Amino acid sequence: MRLWSLGTGSRGNAILLEGGSSYLLIDAGFPLNLLEARLEEIGVAPSAIGDVVLTHEHHDHARGAAAGASRWGWVIHATPGTIASTKELACARPVDCREPLELDAFTIETVPTPHDAAEPVAIVATERQSGARAGVALDVGRLTTALRTSFARLDLVVLEANHDEGMLAAGPYPPSVRYRIAGPRGHLSNRAAAVLARDCVHSGLAHIVLAHLSERCNDRALATEVVCAELAHTRFRGRLSAVTQDRPAGPFAPDAARLPGHQLGLGL
Repeated sequence: MRLWSLGTGSRGNAILLEGGSSYLLIDAGFPLNLLEARLEEIGVAPSAIGDVVLTHEHHDHARGAAAGASRWGWVIHATPGTIASTKELACARPVDCREPLELDAFTIETVPTPHDAAEPVAIVATERQSGARAGVALDVGRLTTALRTSFARLDLVVLEANHDEGMLAAGPYPPSVRYRIAGPRGHLSNRAAAVLARDCVHSGLAHIVLAHLSERCNDRALATEVVCAELAHTRFRGRLSAVTQDRPAGPFAPDAARLPGHQLGLGL
């Protein structure tokens, strides 16, 4: 298994997973021409992607999904609430959160999350051939027992560290927007992301990738510092990276923590 971020933030999100000769896209929140450019930058043809799994219907997560399905034959999978929320997703296949979804190389589990969307989920993808597992949690208002349990034994973790609480309070947004972001159906702060990262730690965890950082109310170095401080009290010996909105990052591979002498590092 290999994982790339094609870009992540309020202007678009897309995570690419490779398993064997198969590619799976988690979210497709960029215009089609930008998705194509980002994929070509990492050497992947858009037509090589078979399936797209959406976390929810918001524009920065689903914008390019239907157009990609029309142009390249992508098969879109989403929860019934996500599909019903917009007519553009009428072509999507419904996902039952109670049952695993079997795709070409991956088994997909969906975990309900608290966010101001119709039926949002986090994703856990298991590559069946190797058993490697990756979790993607974007747009999560608060930590839940279900999320912590589902992310407890992963090889790769992508989780949002959206905002610094102080920067958000002093930032340019009106009070209503600040409340939405920091509220129980909004986004995770750096501090909350650090708690989830800590809870994910086990001996096989190779990489934690911090995603969906606010461009106005966060900073990569600050997010990394907060999470790294929490991880310093654990047995984590993988890598910690913070990825950006404007360029692809990766690949992140699940076997990195098993390499001899591999130490905690910052992939900045």
